[in-house]
Amino acid sequence: MKINSMHDMASTIRGRRQDLGLSQARLAARAGVSREWVNSFEGGKPTVEFGLVIRLLDALDLVLDVAPRGPDAGASAREQVDLDAFLEEYGNR
Repeated sequence: MKINSMHDMASTIRGRRQDLGLSQARLAARAGVSREWVNSFEGGKPTVEFGLVIRLLDALDLVLDVAPRGPDAGASAREQVDLDAFLEEYGNR
């Protein structure tokens, strides 16, 4: 799935949690965050700590794969992406 916004990320995590039959409390316990944090994130909180999102992904057996956009992005070997620059650009939107 392509993630283009925090809303997309929240929807993906909520959907995966529901597919696995996990409550927000159970996911929170697996990820080491509070149920309130999971609820807030799934509810569309516009800013979150990235490390906590990664913990949710890990708890759901999901991975984050960052790739460049463009018509030939999949045609060649994947380029390395500077995650710090990506996050800074996202924060400036």
